[in-house]
Formats: sequence, C-alpha cells, structure tokens
Amino acid sequence: MDWPATLRARRAARLQPGHLRHRRKQGEAAALHCFVLDCSASMLAGERLARAKGMLVALFDRAYRKRAEIALVCFGGGRAEVRRQPGAAHVFNERWVAPIGGGGGTPLTLGLARAAALLTRAARRRPSQRRSLWLLTDGRTNEQPQRPRDADRIVVVDFDEHAVRVGRCRAFAREWEAEYLTAGELEEEGAAI
Repeated sequence: MDWPATLRARRAARLQPGHLRHRRKQGEAAALHCFVLDCSASMLAGERLARAKGMLVALFDRAYRKRAEIALVCFGGGRAEVRRQPGAAHVFNERWVAPIGGGGGTPLTLGLARAAALLTRAARRRPSQRRSLWLLTDGRTNEQPQRPRDADRIVVVDFDEHAVRVGRCRAFAREWEAEYLTAGELEEEGAAI
C-alpha cells in the first residue's frame, strides 16, 4: 500500500476504497503517462501549440526509452477527445502528433474528465501501475476543475507567456498538490518520466 499517495488522494474527505493507492511491484506493467494537451485558440498565439507538440514528442521519446505506456487527450473548441488510448510509446510519435490542430474555447474540465476516465480504467486494469497526468496548457480558462482522482502524479506545464499572465496553472498545481513547470523549464531541464 502506498500510504502517502493514498492520503493525497483522500485529502480532507473520509477514506474510501477509491482513495487507496498501491506501490508498483517488481514485474508489474510499466508506468502510464497520460498527456492532456490544450488545443484552444489561445495556444495557437505565439505558436505555443506547435511548441507543446514538440515537447510531447520529446516526452513520448523519453517514455519509449523507459518502456512506459502513454495516452493523449486533446481539448479545445468545446470538445475533448482521446487521441491515443493507453499503450506502448513508439519511435514514430511525430507522425501522429503533427496533424493535431487547434482553435476555439478551452474546455479544460471536459479534457480532464476524459483523462480521469482513462486513468480510472487503467487503475482497475492494473491497480499497482503508477499513473501520471501531464497537463500542457496556458490556463486561459475560468473553469475550476477538480484534481483527477486516479493520477498518482500530476505535472502542470505552464504555457502562459502572454504579456499579462493569469497564473491559473500555478494555482491548479498548488490546489492539486502537483508539480509545476513553465514550458521553458521543461525545455531546458526536462522532467523525469
């Protein structure tokens, strides 16, 4: 049993079976990294979406080297879709990431709901698998989504590089007890997969 992760999942609520987290055992399946990509119109400005897609390819390559599984959820324009179901990372990631387009509003809550459902299914399938959620966004939304329950680790990558920054990504990270990185920090230092 992973008690620190269980207590983080429980937060201030009464302990429920859904809060329980398990440590990965030797021989278990590789970790799952679910990437949630903001494809809204605000990400198109300044080529932030193109930059985020480049970072995704680099993160997918790191996952491939670690033999980790990946999944991708894209949201924008009032909808969210799972672009890649959980599965092994491959070396040809750029071919299927390149055609992802953007535009429209920022349905962050819907995107995170799709990712949460994906992580919940993965948790049922392999309870001891370590599951990470990576949110790549500029945080340009008024929505206040809840922390995805079945994510053992959350990394919020902040693409808000506008002249006037709203600071929502940092607020999400603080509220969800997640790691916070700016896009520049991710490019320079990278992040552990």
